[in-house]
Amino acid sequence: MKGYVFHAPGQSTWQELPDPAIEDPTDVIVRVDAVTICGTDLHILKGDVPEVRPGTVLGHEAVGEIVETGTDVRTVRPGDRVLVSCISACGRCGYCREGMYGQCRGGGGWILGHLIDGTQAEYVRVPHADLSVHPLPGTVANEDAVLLADIFPTAYEVGVLNGRVRPGDTVVVVGAGPVGLAAIATARLFGPERVVAVDRAASRLQAAKEFGAEAVADAGEDPEQLIADLTGGLGADVVIEAVGLPETFELCTRVVRPGGHLANVGVHGASATLHLEDLWIRNVTITTGLVDTHSTPTLLRMAAAGRLPTRQFVTHTFPLDHMQEAYDVFGNAAETGALKVVLGVPQHEVVPVHPTV
Repeated sequence: MKGYVFHAPGQSTWQELPDPAIEDPTDVIVRVDAVTICGTDLHILKGDVPEVRPGTVLGHEAVGEIVETGTDVRTVRPGDRVLVSCISACGRCGYCREGMYGQCRGGGGWILGHLIDGTQAEYVRVPHADLSVHPLPGTVANEDAVLLADIFPTAYEVGVLNGRVRPGDTVVVVGAGPVGLAAIATARLFGPERVVAVDRAASRLQAAKEFGAEAVADAGEDPEQLIADLTGGLGADVVIEAVGLPETFELCTRVVRPGGHLANVGVHGASATLHLEDLWIRNVTITTGLVDTHSTPTLLRMAAAGRLPTRQFVTHTFPLDHMQEAYDVFGNAAETGALKVVLGVPQHEVVPVHPTV
């Protein structure tokens, strides 16, 4: 098979590799039909994630077909079309028993494309398959389903649920990239009074409006004044950080109201200053988190019902072997206008693998 391999910061290739094989009885092998690229993959290529060893196949999101299962796998079988989650879960450790799959201590958590070979390949081995792959409804196309592997559960769980968005809230999303846009879309499910998007790119602010933001602010102008004007000087009830830079995190701490919630979603590669001299008296709750993907079954049902704007995210499609071109487009989103790129065979109409007779 072929896969996209990380060699060193700034060095990666689409190359020939040995086919993956079952290593543990809870494994499955999936033939990859659709895959996407995450901002975290770009962080890896920049050298921001030193745990990734040279020679690792990148990627942690995919849709495909089961071609082989280990002897202990109970929930899927060869021929099943599945979503490969960005998080693997052993299901037995203390964290998994609490639904905190991202913190799995039984060999799971974020391992695909991080600690073991990932999904940006023709085939992938997925450990702990019973909790780490999800059978797909026949009505959900590949291009839609692959977005539920990471960005939607991340935005929903780490942003919206951790931020405790409630009806009537003012929600500010700082960063209108794919995860920020998914946070806007899923925050709307809770009936906030308004959602405000902050970004530097005009194209992403326009996208934020299309995904449901009532107001947008250029981060280079004066977003703090706009938020103050909209809230009578109080600040936002919920602020979601979806960039991962010190300045964007610190902006979030300034625009959240007393008693409000700041939910950090962005992946940070540098330290940020926590201004406790200002925050200690304001009763602000700050949360961080790696997605657990406990919401994936719910989001799949919503996608099947047409309640999530998944297709709007896909701005570019490529054949699977055009991985480097796809990385170039996604990594230069300011110039290309890319939101999410999907690689694989487009599938606008899907029939069940096992149709009902």
